[in-house]
Amino acid sequence: MSNTTEPFFIVSSGRSGTAMMERLFALFPQVDMHHEYMVHHVQPAACAYQMGILSREQALDVLRLTHASAVHYSTAPVWGDASNKLSWVIPLLDELFPTARYVHLVRDGRKVASSYFHKLAGECYDDASTAIMQAFYDADGVLPAPPPEKRFWWPLPRHDDAMAKPFRAFDQFERIAHHWSVINQVIARDLALIDPARHHVVRLEDLVTRAQARQDLLNFLRLPWDDRVATLLMRPHNVNRPEDYPLTPKQTEQLWRLAGDTMREFGYHERPEYRVAYRA
Repeated sequence: MSNTTEPFFIVSSGRSGTAMMERLFALFPQVDMHHEYMVHHVQPAACAYQMGILSREQALDVLRLTHASAVHYSTAPVWGDASNKLSWVIPLLDELFPTARYVHLVRDGRKVASSYFHKLAGECYDDASTAIMQAFYDADGVLPAPPPEKRFWWPLPRHDDAMAKPFRAFDQFERIAHHWSVINQVIARDLALIDPARHHVVRLEDLVTRAQARQDLLNFLRLPWDDRVATLLMRPHNVNRPEDYPLTPKQTEQLWRLAGDTMREFGYHERPEYRVAYRA
């Protein structure tokens, strides 16, 4: 690891503004910023590690090959990656980067689940890919691993998890809602073991609407204010279809049943589902 480059990682459930964070921090010339760096290596490794398929040392080897090498050879003072894939491997990152800073970026589960379901339906817990991943996991090494495409590598509950059996009967939206809850709980659990001075939690909605939330984030990362930050946050990025899809009554019931505790933990039980206003 370089002695002069300081890394930071923005972790989330995905569909929470990580692509926007790449654009935002790329504004700063001192930051070498990335979005889902080396995703075809990191996503399968992080998923397999979360499921117990990959050992700690094997997952560390992948992060050494990707993130540790990138930070070591960076010539920038700061190196960042905004990636939901890293959410499963925070303790490993912290072993490799003992001074790294972490931002837990949270977005309303209603909007995340809707975005995954309507805009990335073929890439996140679709029936066919989930069935392939489940068969691979159940075969315990007999079947070859799925290829490193995003659509396959989403964590399933481990066999000893109480949700393992119910999960097999979930529809796609339920799988996504469960994912939003679990990944945010894993992030919160693992960051709680790190020095509080090195992690920061912020809701995407607050970044968009509150100047103080934006200033607090920049202060945490020790970056100066830039007037372009607020303007950039008003314009959604990584939106392949600029349409808003509020949840149906059935989906609302599913999300609160599977992710209600997490919604309450992050204060979303006190907020009505908001509408996304897409700006030119």
